[in-house]
Amino acid sequence: MRPPPSPPARPSSRLASLAFVALLSLGSATACYLLRGTEGLREGLATAADLALAVLPVMVPALFLAAVIQGGVGRERIGRLLGADSGLRGLLLASAAGMATPGGPMAAFPLVAALAAGGADRGALVAYVSAWALNGVSRILVFEAPLLGPEFALLRFAASLPLPVLAGALARRLPLEGRVR
Repeated sequence: MRPPPSPPARPSSRLASLAFVALLSLGSATACYLLRGTEGLREGLATAADLALAVLPVMVPALFLAAVIQGGVGRERIGRLLGADSGLRGLLLASAAGMATPGGPMAAFPLVAALAAGGADRGALVAYVSAWALNGVSRILVFEAPLLGPEFALLRFAASLPLPVLAGALARRLPLEGRVR
């Protein structure tokens, strides 16, 4: 029998986040209108629509993948592989998964939220995000090596390889709350 899903984020924190973004958007739209008039506001809304159309094709599959991971892999297994008792192996696994995750934050962060809801501890989540940000293999191959040279890309990769594991180990020891909503 599958354990019950973890509780969703507190409605008050979701509402506060939504209210903050809504107020920031309204303030930005007002500033745009005051500085550039109706035409500036229209350009800003068109740019926002273009951005939404660019982000949605990445975000929707990422959210689907996150739901499949959370529901299909199961909380018990995620907790065993990436939970507080997973030790160094969990940090290494989270770091490898972060390095292998392609794309930007729209692809990575839904996976982080799914892993958190599935039982991964904060150390593994910090290792994942750190590895994704520092050592994303797709970014290194597509951007870093061609633009900065393969020797430099390899040197930077090798120098930063242990950092996600160290960050995850430190996150496990810090007395801060730091949980994913």
